[in-house]
Amino acid sequence: MREIKAADITRTVANLFQEANFVLGRDVLTALKAAEKSEESPLGREALGQIIKNAGVALKAQLPLCQDCGSAVVFLEVGQDAHVTGGDLYEAVTRGVRQGYAQGYLRKSMVGRPFSARENTGDNTPPVIHADIVPGNHLKITVMPKGGGAENMSRLAMLKPADGRGGIIDLVLRTVAEAGGNPCPPLIIGLGVGATSDQAMLLAKRALLRQLGAPSTDAEVAELEEEILTRVNGLGVGPLGFGGSTTALAVHAEVRPTHIASLPVAVNLQCHSARHKEAVL
Repeated sequence: MREIKAADITRTVANLFQEANFVLGRDVLTALKAAEKSEESPLGREALGQIIKNAGVALKAQLPLCQDCGSAVVFLEVGQDAHVTGGDLYEAVTRGVRQGYAQGYLRKSMVGRPFSARENTGDNTPPVIHADIVPGNHLKITVMPKGGGAENMSRLAMLKPADGRGGIIDLVLRTVAEAGGNPCPPLIIGLGVGATSDQAMLLAKRALLRQLGAPSTDAEVAELEEEILTRVNGLGVGPLGFGGSTTALAVHAEVRPTHIASLPVAVNLQCHSARHKEAVL
């Protein structure tokens, strides 16, 4: 049994959220630069250029990539042979969010009583935590500051099994077209197919953590991703909704078995400020 100190978890979470908000991943930045070169619309190219410039300013000045510093989403892989000492795991993560958002001067966006008072909690807590028990004695922490504009465009549909592949594609196209510029394209599209309604939504969000553009290892799923990406970019929404051929940078799909009477499909859109960082303790 390996011991992991709660204080180390708190410190790691605090640092990760600041890094995620300040530093755009190299894979995303590379894709944006490639899109700038291939974008057909002059206005779209200008928008992409400004997005790339913004990433450089944020990195140099250690400032947030976006004024919306997001809901604090945390994925944990907890090794079954690891033991957290000196405190509760979830509370250690919560303290890390609280410290990271204060130390980094990140905008606090969480409100309590969501359908009434909507008073800001003041420290961006509580975080949204997803934990899995896995083999080993490590703790892997992945943080995702998820902006509200893109998250608001999420969709879940319980399709009929007969809707099949075509129904999945139609749902994604309809979701992106209706969203327009609201989720700040170019997008990364997380797609969860199968399992149950709640699991499909989690699959779609988890898909956004994949290295940008890395296709699914399942050939059938990879073909679906490629077709959806091509058709989404044919919608003409373009960077920031100004029109053009770059509405999405990638489609990442995760697929699981499902009930014989069901076809759950979840779409989770991620803006161009695709922020996530990870560490292993």
